[in-house]
Amino acid sequence: MKFKKIGFEEEFDLAEYVKNYLKLNSKYKTKIYLGTDSQNKKYTTNYATTLVFHIGDTGCHVIYTREKGPKFPVDQYFNRLWGEVERSVKVAQYLKHHKIKIDHIGLDFNSDPKRKSHQLVKAALGYVEGFGFKGKVKPDMLPAIKAADDLAR
Repeated sequence: MKFKKIGFEEEFDLAEYVKNYLKLNSKYKTKIYLGTDSQNKKYTTNYATTLVFHIGDTGCHVIYTREKGPKFPVDQYFNRLWGEVERSVKVAQYLKHHKIKIDHIGLDFNSDPKRKSHQLVKAALGYVEGFGFKGKVKPDMLPAIKAADDLAR
């Protein structure tokens, strides 16, 4: 699984990078957040998946991967959102396989029933938790979703 650092084009192996990064920063308490966001563009749907390292009180470090696919029509909004969940769980499983623990998967869904994405909250959290991961939705602070949103645009 290949990821990049923001501002660099060189791809690297995700598990190897994370293990090295955690080792280099072992004197700090580091939390790892994962999230995926998507944006429909003119002809494509752009997905961005981010891994955010929250390093003690020193800030965050972000790595990411992007994927483009055919544009989802407006009436397939939920299919596009479900693609975000599946991409995040795929990365989380990959990391788990390499014995790397993430703190939570941020889901770009809203717990407010007035929001359209609310309809998927229970299913998405159930899916994430069914694989043994902790999921969070808005209005919780979701740094990986914010980063993914910026990169998907």
